[in-house]
Amino acid sequence: MRAADELEIRRDIVAACRSMNALGLTQGTSGNISVRLGADLLITPSGLPYDEMRPEDVVRLRPDGTCDGDLKPSSEWRFHRDILQARPEVGAVVHAHPTHATAFAICGRDIPAAHYMVAIAGGPSVRCAPYATFGTEALSRAALAALEDRTCCLLANHGTIATGPTLAKAMWIAVELETLCRQYAAALQVGEPRILPDEEIARVVELFRSYGPRSERTGSRDALP
Repeated sequence: MRAADELEIRRDIVAACRSMNALGLTQGTSGNISVRLGADLLITPSGLPYDEMRPEDVVRLRPDGTCDGDLKPSSEWRFHRDILQARPEVGAVVHAHPTHATAFAICGRDIPAAHYMVAIAGGPSVRCAPYATFGTEALSRAALAALEDRTCCLLANHGTIATGPTLAKAMWIAVELETLCRQYAAALQVGEPRILPDEEIARVVELFRSYGPRSERTGSRDALP
């Protein structure tokens, strides 16, 4: 990959991090983003406020978990690396702590098919992974299990993970997941949500294979995995 291409990805990561704050998906230095770069990955550094982050601050992490430079990778680098290694169709991972999705994660609840947009997850539910300490191998294993045949998941008492073939698609799924959780929370206050059948969600998942954000560079739509 050309140095110019890597720099562009670094700029995209910084822009996405600032967008997460603006959209209310994160606050302070919480959350993190990674993008596949050949056999390596680019990941946000630990403890650096997004408003201060520069493209050169993004850490290039090798598969063995090592990196160069003065900045350390996000404390959650392990599940970023493991997801990208286990899922070749995934090009980017977005981890966030949005309010409504995290509230369901605190309760350890899956998100059912109360709205057809649950199909962004690739199936009839968004699973909630069991709790494990942040940054640990146990959390990585739990996340990988919850993401099986899915594009996103909740992490109990923690937050969310969204994946996509591109950073734009992963960000889109992260935003839609929080919207879905906000709608489900409101519906629970109104009454008993009506859950759509699995066969309907399977139909919508197929329709979603050509649905999503349009690429500014190519003019085509990224396909959901």
